[in-house]
Amino acid sequence: MKFFVDTGDVQEIRDLAATGMVDGVTTNPSLIAKTGRNFIEVVEEICGIVEGPVSAEVAATEHDQMLAEGRRLAKIAPNVCVKVPLTWNGLKVCRKLADEGTKVNVTLCFSPGQALLAGKAGATFVSPFVGRLDDIAHEGMDLIADIVTIFANYPAIETEILVASARSTLHVVQAARLGAHVATLPPKVLHQLAMHPLTDKGLDAFVADWKKTGQSIL
Repeated sequence: MKFFVDTGDVQEIRDLAATGMVDGVTTNPSLIAKTGRNFIEVVEEICGIVEGPVSAEVAATEHDQMLAEGRRLAKIAPNVCVKVPLTWNGLKVCRKLADEGTKVNVTLCFSPGQALLAGKAGATFVSPFVGRLDDIAHEGMDLIADIVTIFANYPAIETEILVASARSTLHVVQAARLGAHVATLPPKVLHQLAMHPLTDKGLDAFVADWKKTGQSIL
């Protein structure tokens, strides 16, 4: 499974990218607005830090403006992946951008039928939001399971399933078990994947035993 980090914080991305754990980045206007910086400048800087896809979202909702914004974002760097909403206008823009050779992430997916449309429209990624479905008493992971099954039935669909709104390590593990291609994670969740109380307990014991020997490796 590929890990994308979901943030607009350049320093966080730089630190995580140094571990080799980051395969890409997802952003949106809300995340970058928190930085107080220019949207285009932040996206350009992120594209210089990671080699993988960097999702940059259009702000428009109407077709022509959305297409113009998508084309502008695609010019920032070769690894920009234009993010569009899963609406009819978004799907039409996805098709045009995909035909022009631009990577597209179709976001705000909440049903298997929507995901199928994104695949038909040539999306590079489709982003089902598991956490937001959980919030309204639906099983977000059921959506992932359905999309994985549907896409497996049709090898011609090359769209990757990018699990979004992942709020816990359990979401990540469940998505990996189901066979989702990508999970985009807040930095906090990515860090939590490395944590386990038995690891901490074992390390404390090793350190204590080593101190008793009075030795030094260096």
